[in-house]
Order: sequence, then C-alpha cells, then structure tokens
Amino acid sequence: MEALGLSVPGILAQLVNFILLLAILRLVAYKPILRMLDERSARIRESMERAEEIKQQAARTEEEFARRLAEARREGQEIVAQAEKIAERIRQDELDKTRAQVEEMRTKALADIALERERTVSELRQYVADLALFAAGRIVGRSLDHASHVRLIDEALAEAERLGRN
Repeated sequence: MEALGLSVPGILAQLVNFILLLAILRLVAYKPILRMLDERSARIRESMERAEEIKQQAARTEEEFARRLAEARREGQEIVAQAEKIAERIRQDELDKTRAQVEEMRTKALADIALERERTVSELRQYVADLALFAAGRIVGRSLDHASHVRLIDEALAEAERLGRN
C-alpha cells in the first residue's frame, strides 16, 4: 500500500478524524438543521391548511354572495311586479273616472238637448198658434176671444201630433 502512497497510520488518522467530525457535526449541526427543516415543514403545512381554510371561506363567501344576489333579484322582480300592479290600478282608476265623466257629460248633454227641444217645440207651438190665429182670423173674418183661440190652438196641435205619430 505504500507503493500506492497510502499509509495505514494516515488512513487510521483520517478515519478517526472523519468519525470525530461526524460526531461533532451530528451534535452541533445535524440536530439544529433537522429541527429547522421540521419547523419549516410545519410552517409550510400550516400555510397550506390556512390556504385551504381561506379557499373554503372564499367558497362560502361566494355562495353567500350568489344567494344574496339571487334574493336581491327576486326582491327587485317583486318590486317591479308591484309597481306594474299599482300602475295598472291607477290606469284603471283614471279610465273609470274618465268613463264616469264622459257618461256624466253625455247625460247632461242629453238633458240639455231635451230641454232645448222642449223649448223649441214650445216656441214652435206658439209660432204655429199665432200663425193659425192669424190665418183663422183672416178666414173667419172675425176675431175670437182669447179662450176660444187657445182652445182651437190646443185642438189643432193635438190633431197635428196625432197625425204625426200615425
């Protein structure tokens, strides 16, 4: 072995040095490094657990948001439906009021027309009576008293109405 450049006492000295170095490193460096690696592993595991919790919380929050959004949409649709019902009721009320006003105006117009007709018929009767008296006076050649005039006129008008209805 010495031909190879190896000596037994040198190898033994290196072997003893290696074992001593290994024991010192095991006592001084290996345990702290392992402890540091274990702590880091625990922090990573805790971070992963927190990340999972945050992920679950985010999912719950998203579900809650979706539920509230759906509820808000439903409430909005209900409000719109109520507003449409109110608008329809108001429109119907206004339509009823307008119909009542139109009917009232029609009734009043019919009453006015009937009154005007009666007045016109009365005026026409008076005119016809005056004309009949004038014509009768001319034909008869004498003047009748007022009571006779009225009686003759009423008879003539009654006869005219009877003939007009047949």
